[in-house]
Amino acid sequence: MTTNPANDTPARVAPAPADHAVEVYTCWNKIGVYGNGTCEELKQFVHCRNCPVHSQAGLELLNRPLSPEYRREWSEHFAQEKKTAAPARLSAVIFRVGSEWLALPTKAFQEVAERKLTHSLPHRRQAMVVGLVNIRGELLICVSLARLLGSEPRVSKETRRNLHDRLMVVNWNASRLAFPVDEVMGIHRFQPQELKEAPVTVARSNASYSQGIFLCQGKAVGLLDADSLFATLNRSLS
Repeated sequence: MTTNPANDTPARVAPAPADHAVEVYTCWNKIGVYGNGTCEELKQFVHCRNCPVHSQAGLELLNRPLSPEYRREWSEHFAQEKKTAAPARLSAVIFRVGSEWLALPTKAFQEVAERKLTHSLPHRRQAMVVGLVNIRGELLICVSLARLLGSEPRVSKETRRNLHDRLMVVNWNASRLAFPVDEVMGIHRFQPQELKEAPVTVARSNASYSQGIFLCQGKAVGLLDADSLFATLNRSLS
């Protein structure tokens, strides 16, 4: 790119040979809108970006030959071993039912409610349904994971029909339920590879609902399969 010596107006020139570096005269920074504004072409094009000289300069920059250093840097970049991203971490809420520590996906939980009185339903005393509980003015069906998993401890009738320490309010596939637990540890995040196959010593009754186990604070936690678990609970309501 050269200029007219009379008024320093940019003039078009042929592209430089491929074996030479392209030198671009950035007239827009000197006599254009980013300079002193004395370029005669501004009367026609108003702004330098509308000027064909500016466009030609861009083409020359894009078509300039690649330097050996540039080729080397990009060759090294693409020659590097591709690093695969780590799998997304899983999130689950850990709670205790009887002596077993269990977990369900965090997205299934809506609320951890305080102790509530459970109102029993007729002809449902031996089923998975415990009764009805009042959660913020809404009556929800309360089910027993302990009965479903076969881990319900032997307690007196008075204890069984009265209060529970915590109630977990869940919603899975538009099925909103509550179930009592003895303790809530909280939310735990872990990598999928941390999930191990449940040993044969785990209670056989919950094997069909288990995705595996993982360790948290030195405790073995069974991750329950939400789809299978809630499908069974919903069938027990029919």
